[in-house]
Amino acid sequence: MKVLLLYFLIINSVTFLITGYDKFQARRHNKRIPESALFILAFIGGSIGLLTGMFFFRHKTSKTTFIMKFLYIILVQGVLIYLKSTNSI
Repeated sequence: MKVLLLYFLIINSVTFLITGYDKFQARRHNKRIPESALFILAFIGGSIGLLTGMFFFRHKTSKTTFIMKFLYIILVQGVLIYLKSTNSI
């Protein structure tokens, strides 16, 4: 259980920092982090980090397509958690 908590702490911290870095790069019109990379990080456990980064850095909060894709990831994770809690998977 401690390993899992450590994993989530690390993946969410990395996702938060990468979101901030992408915002930093966007302000300077430099090479950006692909949205697909942000979505992958969110999907593998960094959803809280991405959500926190979005609001903290005010990044991607006005991009409707990004938000819809992110909400889809949250929905899939919620379904997986539900199925796991009911021992369906």
